[in-house]
This record gives sequence, C-alpha cells and structure tokens, in this order.
Amino acid sequence: MMQQLQESAEYLKKHIGDLAPEFGIILGTGLGALVNELEISHAISYAEIPNFPVSTVESHSGKLTFGHLAGRPVVVMQGRFHYYEGYNMDQVVFPVRVMKLLGVKKLFVSNAAGGLNPRFDTSDLMVITDHINLQPSNPLIGKNLDELGPRFPDMSDVYDEHMVREAMVIAEDAGFTVQEGVYVSVPGPMLETPAEYRYLSFIGADAVGMSTVPEVIAARHMGMPVFAVSVITDMCTPDRIKKVKLSDILEAAAIAEPRMTLLIRELVRRS
Repeated sequence: MMQQLQESAEYLKKHIGDLAPEFGIILGTGLGALVNELEISHAISYAEIPNFPVSTVESHSGKLTFGHLAGRPVVVMQGRFHYYEGYNMDQVVFPVRVMKLLGVKKLFVSNAAGGLNPRFDTSDLMVITDHINLQPSNPLIGKNLDELGPRFPDMSDVYDEHMVREAMVIAEDAGFTVQEGVYVSVPGPMLETPAEYRYLSFIGADAVGMSTVPEVIAARHMGMPVFAVSVITDMCTPDRIKKVKLSDILEAAAIAEPRMTLLIRELVRRS
C-alpha cells in the first residue's frame, strides 16, 4: 500500500512542479462549482494517476485539480469514491493519503446529505461537529501503516473546533445561517426507509449520507485537521419524507453551493 501511495504521489509531483498544496478539498455530489473560484494550474484525470480508483458516480467529474484558492495552494477532488461503488476502504481513502504525501496540512470535506433534524430545511448548510460510522468497515482495519499514523488514533476531537467556530463567524458576517450537527455515514446506495430514518435520528444523527467518514478517519489517523460541511438536499423527518431523484438533490445542492464555497474559501484564506 505505501509503495502504491508513493508511486501516485511521485507521479503527481512530477506533473505539478513547484506547486505544493497546503489544503485538500473534497467536493461532494452537486458541489463542484468551487473549482470556478480556483486559479487552476493543473487538472489531472483520476484515470491518468497510477493506482487511483476511478469515480463511477454520474455527477462526479473525476479530476484532481491543483491551483490557488484565495491565494493559497490547494488540491481539489472533483468527485470522490464510495464504498457502495464496490471499492474497499483503502481505495475510498487512497486520495486523502496521497494528499498527505503531497504535503497537505488541512482537509476540507463537503457532501450532500438528508436532513434528520426537524429544525433543518432543504439547502441548509450543516457544519459537522461529530459523526457516527455505520459503514460496514473503516480504512484502519488490517495492518497499520505506521508511516502514516498510530495503531489506535484518538477520535475525541475529529472535527477541528477552531475551524467550526471560524465558519460560524464567516457565515454571520456574510448574513446567512449555518446549522451544526452530527453526520451519520451509511453504506448506500439505496436511500433509507422511514423506519431507518427514525432509527438514525434516535441514535443522535442530524444528517445522513453515504460518504465522508472514511476519508475523515484516514485524515485524522495522519494527524490532519478536518473541516466538513453537509448540504441538506432533502428532508427525512416523518412529516417531510418524499421520493427523491438525483435531479432534486443536484438542484438543492446548487442553491446552497455559493454559501458553501464562501465558507471554504474564507477558511482557506484565514488559515
């Protein structure tokens, strides 16, 4: 695994030259417009990178884009990998581990999620303050990669409190409200039944999705501070459940995307 990670990192270093990304950004479903804020220097298809998986999700473009956001060097994943696509957890988090080898110091993650908290509404932003992992596995199972992190990493402060508080200030200054809450990650790809939504709410989740937690676990294993935000693309409370199509999710994400972009851009600027 370390040899594969190093091969990928060396390939990318040869292609990006002197650019040394300080921040890694993972863009979720319908949230790819942040790249329009970048001064792009390189855009490399996942298919060109040795050992990289290739995204199979319709709305994910599958590029690793390098450039500057708010004057700071970044690498952006346009499209992520999910367990439900048939990848194992090492493959799901492979890009995050490569980011670490490229010198990335902080990770920013976004996703589209269903809202379980009745105070939320469609197209709200929820800054993630904690998570519940209901994926069938996690990327730390198996032989530990001692070069990356410890066998038993602490998870008591997964999401960087300073960046969470800073995000609230940024939102207030910009005149919009941001929710806070717990994200639960499930395998997918099917959406949940009403009984499952009730269960997830009962165990303490405010939003549900099919990603994020594996990448976050890998990042924290490597000592990378994390900021993560969910865009609430549909409501899953008993009185507001309705049949949802991908087009509905993309439409709700598009409404929230400018606010999410502002949050991440300003956090990068202030870091």
